[in-house]
Amino acid sequence: MNIIIMGCGRVGAQLAEMLDAEGHHVTVVDTDPYSFRRLPHSFSGSAELGNGMDQDFLRHAGIEQADVFVAATQGDNRNIMAAQIAKHIFKIPKVICRIYDPIREEVYRTLGLQTISPTTVGARMMKEAIERQG
Repeated sequence: MNIIIMGCGRVGAQLAEMLDAEGHHVTVVDTDPYSFRRLPHSFSGSAELGNGMDQDFLRHAGIEQADVFVAATQGDNRNIMAAQIAKHIFKIPKVICRIYDPIREEVYRTLGLQTISPTTVGARMMKEAIERQG
């Protein structure tokens, strides 16, 4: 698969490393060149410096050939905007959007975005750990 990941923070870099190791073509985009230091030396994908909400930049990064777009920055608003651009303008078949705010996540999920909230996932995992026997 051809995958574009917007955001090269801890999650974006880890995801890029995992997908690259499985043989996928991965392009990571970020506005901060220092963020690419998180990518391992073995990373064979592309690292593109630019704004993942800019349509011209996304074209340059290869979005028109992408099968998947992942918005994984620290900003809910940026992730939501970029995910909608990928889904509605570029018609990317699979768009995944990280949203920290559980209320926003629910709203955007009802609007058709595939969302993941680390806040909700983490809270569920902690609750399960509390309730687990032993």
